[in-house]
Amino acid sequence: MKIFNESYWDNRYKSQDIGWDLGEISKPLKAYIDQLNNKSIKILIPGGGNSYEAEYIFKKGFENVFVVDLSKTALDNVLNRVPEFPKHQLIQGNFFDLEQTFDLIIEQTFFCALHPSLRFKYVAKMNNILSDKGKLVGLLFNMPLCNDHPPFGGSKQEYLEYFVSCFNIRLMDKAFNSHRSRANKELFFILEKKTNDN
Repeated sequence: MKIFNESYWDNRYKSQDIGWDLGEISKPLKAYIDQLNNKSIKILIPGGGNSYEAEYIFKKGFENVFVVDLSKTALDNVLNRVPEFPKHQLIQGNFFDLEQTFDLIIEQTFFCALHPSLRFKYVAKMNNILSDKGKLVGLLFNMPLCNDHPPFGGSKQEYLEYFVSCFNIRLMDKAFNSHRSRANKELFFILEKKTNDN
């Protein structure tokens, strides 16, 4: 298996080989964030890259928004656009090494960047770092993609098999307001961490 490590991802940002980057927050995530009222919640965007989501959330007054990414270049890009963003909340490192807990995790092209062999590990880690009743919300590609390099695709049935053991599936359906380049290719989902009483 090819190693998609820090060097691999940083070189992609340095060379602007980032075809997944919309240059703005995706509409389904913007719509979800716009209806959130509690601005004290702790939010994580894993594999956030240039993280227009973090910029949007932060500028709406959510102060506890964190980004983790292997690429220093990507995180520097966030600071260049939003110099007031708290530097300690831009974490250069491996998502799987995180030890903090979060109330909300935003998924935007991180899942598809991981080799499919890591998908159960992803689900377990998400479950581990979410607070009780915490939510994992975001977008997943609903189509086959690449076999040997990111992005890796999938289907709703496959995703449900991964998540059902650790999460209550509040929603997983075709996104109706995707970016035009992703129209009819995405699922929007809201998953809530299972607890002992649910």
